[in-house]
Amino acid sequence: MKQIIKITIIMVAFFLSTGVATAQKYGYINSQALLADMETVKQARANLEVLQKQLQTKGQNMVQALQAKYQKVQEQVAAGGMSPKQQEEEAKKLQAEEAKIGAYQQEM
Repeated sequence: MKQIIKITIIMVAFFLSTGVATAQKYGYINSQALLADMETVKQARANLEVLQKQLQTKGQNMVQALQAKYQKVQEQVAAGGMSPKQQEEEAKKLQAEEAKIGAYQQEM
């Protein structure tokens, strides 16, 4: 009878110890806060902002140049300095440049 009790106690102890040893532990981390505090992330974010401003400025300059060309062509047409064939050629050039700007904006 004593052996059965000893065996039972040993088996219970064994099952309890294996249950504790294999218990999974969960931890949580706020990755947003961690990344916000990292100096390299701050520097990368600043670099991205500078690059974004440069790309926006370049795009705005491209649009302004296109508008200036378009206005120049309109003035020449109004003055009668262009034949219909020249008008078509200039219109094609302006459309090609407009498509180039559109592609740039999508790429950006």
